[in-house]
Amino acid sequence: MSLYVHRCDPGWDGQHCDLCVPMPGCLHGSCQQPWQCSCEPGWGGRFCDKDLFVCSQQQPCQNGATCVMEDSGEYMCLCPEGFHGRDCHLKTGPCHQRRSPCKNGGLCEDADGFAEKLMCRCLAGFTGAHCEIDVDDCQMKPCANGATCLDGVNRFSCLCPAGLTGRFCTVNLDDCASRPCLNDGRCLDLAGGFHCICKPGYIGTTCETVLIRHNDQEPGWTTVGWEGGGVRPQLTTGERNQRSSITNSNDSSPQGDRLLKVTVSERGAAGLSEVQLIILLVLAGMTLGVVVLTATLVLQGHCRDCSHALCQSLTLSSSTSSSQQGGKTKCRQTGQMSMNVRLAS
Repeated sequence: MSLYVHRCDPGWDGQHCDLCVPMPGCLHGSCQQPWQCSCEPGWGGRFCDKDLFVCSQQQPCQNGATCVMEDSGEYMCLCPEGFHGRDCHLKTGPCHQRRSPCKNGGLCEDADGFAEKLMCRCLAGFTGAHCEIDVDDCQMKPCANGATCLDGVNRFSCLCPAGLTGRFCTVNLDDCASRPCLNDGRCLDLAGGFHCICKPGYIGTTCETVLIRHNDQEPGWTTVGWEGGGVRPQLTTGERNQRSSITNSNDSSPQGDRLLKVTVSERGAAGLSEVQLIILLVLAGMTLGVVVLTATLVLQGHCRDCSHALCQSLTLSSSTSSSQQGGKTKCRQTGQMSMNVRLAS
C-alpha cells in the first residue's frame, strides 16, 4: 500500500480540501470562498462582532436616552438635556456647568455630575479646597548630612555642603581626585574633606612646609651686633651669595662698623649616645696627656740650657783656685737644683 502526503491549496482545508477558510478574526460569520466573513442573523460589522439587537435586548442607553443602530453595527445614544456620555450616564454637574476651579493640576470630581458640590483631588505637594496651597516639601527634612533644603513648587532641592552631591546630598565626592597633597603625600578622602599623610620632613595641611634637618641643610648663622641682634632666618642659595658679597664689602670698613659673626650649628634632638660620649671622653683624656707630656719636655730642655750657661759664667769669673773650687761647688749646687727640678717635674 502506497503512502502519500495530503496538502490543500491556500484558503482551503479539510480531508478533501472542500472547506473554505474564513477571514482571520471573523467571529459570527462563514464563507463560501476563502477569506470571506458572511455574518449570521443578528450580527453585523466587518468581523461579524456587532450585536444588531443590542438596543432591543440590552438597552445600554440610560436616563431615558434613545438607542439608535448605525450601519456599521454600532449603537448610539441620544441623551436628554443635562446628560452626556456614550450611554448618557453622566450628568452635567458642577464640574461641567462652569470651568473647573481646581488649580495646580487638581482633578474636579462631582460624582459624575450627581453631587451637589464639586471636590478637587489635589496632586502631591498641594492642598486646600481648590488645591491652591503649596505644601512645604522640606517639612519631612529630606536633605541629609546637614544640607539646606530649598522648597519649590511641588518639589524641593538640597544645597549640599562641600564634598557632597546628589539629590539628597548623600553621595560623597572624591576630594582626593585633584591630588591636593604635595611632596608625594598620601591623600585620604573624608566625608566633606580630605587628610594628607605627609612623608618625613614635611608638614602642613597639604604637606607644603619643609622641615629643616641638620643632615641635609647647611648650618644657619646669626648676625649679632655689638648691642645684640636677632636671629636671621635660613637663607636660600641666592640670598647666601648676596650676603657673602655684602660681607666681603664690609671687610674693608672700619673696625667699629664690622659685625661679629657667630656660627650656630643645628644638632638633632636625639643628642650624643652613650658610646659616642665614652669615645669623646677617651679622646679628651688622650689629648690632655699629650699636652702635659709636651709641656714637660719643653720645661726640661729649658732648665738644662739654663744650668750650663750658669756654670760657664761662674768658671770664667773666678781667678784663684779657691775661687774655682767655690765656683765648682756652686755649679754642683746649681746642677743639683736642676736635677731636683727635673725630678719634681
